[in-house]
Amino acid sequence: MKKKLLAIIMGAFMCCFALAGCGGSDSESADSGEAADSGLTPVTFVLDWTPNTNHTGVYVAQAKGYFEEAGLDVEIVQPPDDGAEAMVGSGKAQFGVSFQDYLVPAFAGKEKTMPITAVAAILQHNLSGIMSASDKGITRPKDMEGHSYATWELPIEQAILKDCVEKDGGDFSKVELIPETIDDEVSALKADQVDSIWVYYGWAGVNAETKDFPINYFAFKDINDAFDYYSPVIIANDDFLESDPDTAKAFLAAVSKGYEFAIENPAEAADILIKANPEIDGDLVKASQEYLTDEYKAEAKQWGVIDKARWNKFYEFINEEGLAEDTIPADVGFTNDYLPQ
Repeated sequence: MKKKLLAIIMGAFMCCFALAGCGGSDSESADSGEAADSGLTPVTFVLDWTPNTNHTGVYVAQAKGYFEEAGLDVEIVQPPDDGAEAMVGSGKAQFGVSFQDYLVPAFAGKEKTMPITAVAAILQHNLSGIMSASDKGITRPKDMEGHSYATWELPIEQAILKDCVEKDGGDFSKVELIPETIDDEVSALKADQVDSIWVYYGWAGVNAETKDFPINYFAFKDINDAFDYYSPVIIANDDFLESDPDTAKAFLAAVSKGYEFAIENPAEAADILIKANPEIDGDLVKASQEYLTDEYKAEAKQWGVIDKARWNKFYEFINEEGLAEDTIPADVGFTNDYLPQ
């Protein structure tokens, strides 16, 4: 699963308010009219990338009629070039998918730079880390010395990796940083394009398993618990949350029901995602869905809840490392208030 460039997102933050003032398209007006005719409230949900198992609960809620039961007509859309954050921040979508590390520019300073809030954790724990071919011998961060790594050249990305390598007693300057954007991690490792790649194990790691490609992997959260941040999350537009809290709660209740169904019925949930998106790899979806069964909720009492201490701890790291233009205050940028009570 390819990670978007944060530079694009940060640029999008600069123009989101200008976008907010623009009128909707004819197609958007038509969709709203159709929803009004049906008696349902229209809601737009924008993905972060191509459909995958992070999104299954939303597709289940749509296919099983949970949205309709909640009085909603939900449209699931692909993100624009400037990202889901810009679309939600501008009010073009009420909800979308983002990641806590992506949201750093939005929350730095006394005032938010974009009117968005994380309202649910899709996964309880950060499943990202470093994957490499097993024959490279990279079983821990220190082992990355003398090996190449495909970097997006992003300050937060490299700070996380540097912290992991140095906490393990390694020398980050000895890691060869290769600027590279990789779509298919397994193919890149097989071809020796690079030695190591930042991946989300629930997709890329499982993909290696399904293709019987032997790998080594270590998770960032196992090196520094500050890196057990929320990745991904559902974000919402602040103005929408304030003006229509009942619709926000209805949407998240239906989505929560969708993820709970996926937890209990991974095979059927995978089939729903595949049917809605027949272009994706069905074998990978089924294997990934089974893997994520224990990750959507993990030890939490309910799906979607965000732990304040864990949320703040990641931004404390960002503040200490000077990775934001201004300090990110504690307890900013998330709420559990719209989840089912």
